[in-house]
Amino acid sequence: MDHIPQEPVLYIAIGLVAITLIVLILPFVVKKIGEHLEPFFLIMGVIAVSLSGLWSWELAKDALKAPVMIGSLPIGIFQVVLIFGLLIYYFNKPFANGIISLAGKLGPPVFIFFFIVLLGLFSSIVSVIVTACILAEVIAALPFSKSDRVKITVITCFAVGLGAGLTPLGEPLSTILVSKLAGAPYHAGFLFPLQKFGVYIIPGVIATAIFGAVYIGRKVSFKAEAMVPEYSETLRGALMRAVWVYVFIAALILLGEGMKPLMIWYLEKISPWGLYWINTISAVLDNATLTAVEIGPTMALSQIISATMALLIAGGMLIPGNIPNIVAAGRLKINMKEWAKIGIPMGLVFMVVYFIALVSTT
Repeated sequence: MDHIPQEPVLYIAIGLVAITLIVLILPFVVKKIGEHLEPFFLIMGVIAVSLSGLWSWELAKDALKAPVMIGSLPIGIFQVVLIFGLLIYYFNKPFANGIISLAGKLGPPVFIFFFIVLLGLFSSIVSVIVTACILAEVIAALPFSKSDRVKITVITCFAVGLGAGLTPLGEPLSTILVSKLAGAPYHAGFLFPLQKFGVYIIPGVIATAIFGAVYIGRKVSFKAEAMVPEYSETLRGALMRAVWVYVFIAALILLGEGMKPLMIWYLEKISPWGLYWINTISAVLDNATLTAVEIGPTMALSQIISATMALLIAGGMLIPGNIPNIVAAGRLKINMKEWAKIGIPMGLVFMVVYFIALVSTT
């Protein structure tokens, strides 16, 4: 942040706003871009960092390392996606038959309810990365139409994105939040997110599961082994999916860094509830970056809760908003427009409901 001018620079601000609009609009109006988000976001990230003048060896290393490392651990989303992809490639038949068998015994509504609830809460324990891979492969194994597959994927990703916020193990947003609030006056520890956000997140995960069970479960049937979808992915496809996930994560690191001047210059001037709605930008920007810029110990707890909940909710609205979205969309070949048809209306409903709840309780 030392390289960011204290006062707004007009041409940088205008350029970054233009990049934001391009990122939000072009994937919907240009089919090729909507189907190939990874290189598009990488180009936009490079342009944003260049315009902001924030290039450094440290940033380049972060962008290269982020997809292959979790903190100091030599494993990241690239390796997890690659390993899961290879396992399913070689063992897809027994895996798919097992999923279909379990779904058939429980029935679609019950299976979908527990699938969403368990993954939503599971993501806070084993990380959103592992959960995302399980989510994508289970949905790929189920006999859904393309339309129903998109719907259940988006709905489940909302639950996973919410649930991951319960502990610092879930996703970078929670890790950064706890780190920034570790000192006075909050002295945040491992259980801080669960204690402060659990009352909002857990009912949200359960409500999402009920919605999925009713909306999708009543229309589908898992009765016969013959219904198991044919596994069509090639070995090259499994390998390239991991590569494209790597590119996407690196691109989001660059885009988030490039947008920092805009956030620093203008976000602190916005009221807490205005910030809540501004945070819908988390649908296309890395919410960990937004957390790092926005959240601090000088904020009131009500401000922290409202800003963080907005970031968690908005992350489900579009593919770039969350790691589960990126992994699932890549595996299931869902483009931006298909995702947005479900994600934006659902996200806006969530935002309004949570806004009312937060205004009433904080």
